[in-house]
Amino acid sequence: MKRPKPNLSITSEQKALAEAEIVAQAKRIDFYMTEYSIEILANKVRNEEFIVPSYQREFTWEDERKSRFIESLIMGLPIPFLFFWEMPDGYLEIVDGSQRLRTIEEFVLGTFRLGDLEKLAAMSGFVFTDLPESRQRKIKNRSIRGIVLNEHADEQARFDMFERINTGSKTANKAEIRRGALAGPFMSLIIELAKNTQFVNLAPLSKKLVSEREREELVTRFFAYGDGFENYKDRPSEFLFDYVKKMNLLFEKDTRLKIAYEKRFLDLIEFVEKVFPWGFRKAEKGKASPRSRFEAISVGSYLAVRENPNLLEVLPNAEEWHQSREFSSITGADGANAMKRLKGRIHFVRDRFLSE
Repeated sequence: MKRPKPNLSITSEQKALAEAEIVAQAKRIDFYMTEYSIEILANKVRNEEFIVPSYQREFTWEDERKSRFIESLIMGLPIPFLFFWEMPDGYLEIVDGSQRLRTIEEFVLGTFRLGDLEKLAAMSGFVFTDLPESRQRKIKNRSIRGIVLNEHADEQARFDMFERINTGSKTANKAEIRRGALAGPFMSLIIELAKNTQFVNLAPLSKKLVSEREREELVTRFFAYGDGFENYKDRPSEFLFDYVKKMNLLFEKDTRLKIAYEKRFLDLIEFVEKVFPWGFRKAEKGKASPRSRFEAISVGSYLAVRENPNLLEVLPNAEEWHQSREFSSITGADGANAMKRLKGRIHFVRDRFLSE
């Protein structure tokens, strides 16, 4: 197989910039290796020496998955690495492996009873103490390796690791991780506003998206994009994480900000209800509120009203263009997070209102 030819259009400056980015990111990921026996892991979980972040506590494997994991463990199959963050007080926060660790503790020290097993069918229905003592000792002696990020790794580094490790698996999404990793006064306001009845009616979502805290994601995007795009690099996950972290600190310093931001959101909801007959829906009787459409309507409306407060009194007419092909096109999903498209759909709404 022939190696691809170098891209001659890439300049030396671009290469230097790429190298600088690699070095900067590598500095954030400083780690060491560790290894624990099953017995030690079970006891550490029981004694709460491992800290389970709040964004992972709500996610529990079903019994079938627990049984399959224990079956793999007993068979001697390779077990994926555990990932931890070493906290300043010496405790280890679980970045990835919470379900495996809790399942081990439930089986070895608790009362978990195995379900129907595929390969070890004769063990179906066993609890740990049903096994011969020799097998119990062999299981306890098995070890699992782990990787520990040192205490200098910041929240974003842990967030990145958790997200990348779990890509494509059934686990917490970005809104859920932010909720747990960035607890604070601003995050509390987001959670509160996401439950607002008027907002819920204007932004219908599937049960799945509601359970994944999509409304909190929408509220976060409204505030973040409305406050500006400084440091936005087509990666909304990092941008929103940094924004919420910054706003938590500002809210702690100035408690009056909560009143101002709450009013901003509630005024926006009132405006949308009066001006957009479908709310954030794509169709009159739609049961979904696409992110890109929400961003365009919410942030575009906010920017227009901020520039011309009279729009709150003399309500503009959006009936013609909000159902148009042009608006549907610019709020499509292709490249939805690219800065050009993001600004394009927001400014489309803003400019339509200001032109009136």
